[in-house]
Amino acid sequence: MPELPEVETTRRGLAPHLIGHSVRRVSVRCAQLRQPVPPELGATLTGQTLRRLDRRAKYLLFGFDSGTLLAHLGMSGSLRLVRPDTAPEKHDHVDLDFGHLTLRYRDPRRFGMLLWLSPADDGSPLRELGPEPLEDAFNGAWLHRHTRGRKTPIKTWLMDNHNVVGIGNIYAAESLFRARIHPLTPAAQLGPRRCERLVQCIRDTLADAIAAGGSTLRDFVGGDGQPGYFQQQYFVYGRDGEPCRICAQPIRRIVQAQRATCFCAHCQRR
Repeated sequence: MPELPEVETTRRGLAPHLIGHSVRRVSVRCAQLRQPVPPELGATLTGQTLRRLDRRAKYLLFGFDSGTLLAHLGMSGSLRLVRPDTAPEKHDHVDLDFGHLTLRYRDPRRFGMLLWLSPADDGSPLRELGPEPLEDAFNGAWLHRHTRGRKTPIKTWLMDNHNVVGIGNIYAAESLFRARIHPLTPAAQLGPRRCERLVQCIRDTLADAIAAGGSTLRDFVGGDGQPGYFQQQYFVYGRDGEPCRICAQPIRRIVQAQRATCFCAHCQRR
């Protein structure tokens, strides 16, 4: 599943080519995504100019004149820029034609979504999300304060978007390794210094991943169609049985909240 770095990579790739341009035509070849594409989307967007392109958690927010197009890539979705005369392929479900380029939504599994939000819409899925991990509000003091009394393992806590957004399985595992924190450690057991270190490691991990264009897992590519390569820098994720890059002990794998967790039992002692 595309996580925060992959979504941010997509945003940065699309924004310079689309902001300030108007939608000429919308083509919906398959509306049956996780939530159906609004039938009025074409009529709503045609003629509107894209004013800004932001990211919130794993959502992309296309800010138009009269509202926002909210996009989530789901498990296998991608947004790519193609020439307007490029023929669609099997899983290319929606096109936004900007004249000079077409923004094409591809999603083999159809778990993503495209929703239109008017300024008065109170049904946004963004309402109950936690803070952004790359913003100043997310710091060591905040993490320490919000984990008091929480027996939830810290990795599971980090992956809950109600606590903090955008830290999925890959980047939670990698951040905890860098911070030398065992993934099963109850969140409440982290003291101020470990909270400060973990926040910095989360920031560093996400920044490194964004700089590398994200990770290529299954179908993810950036807005230019190019894959990311952060997976070449993984310390633990997907490396169970392989030697730790720091101590050479084998990486272990357990299951937490129905998700695989990889860690080094020597470097991340409980």
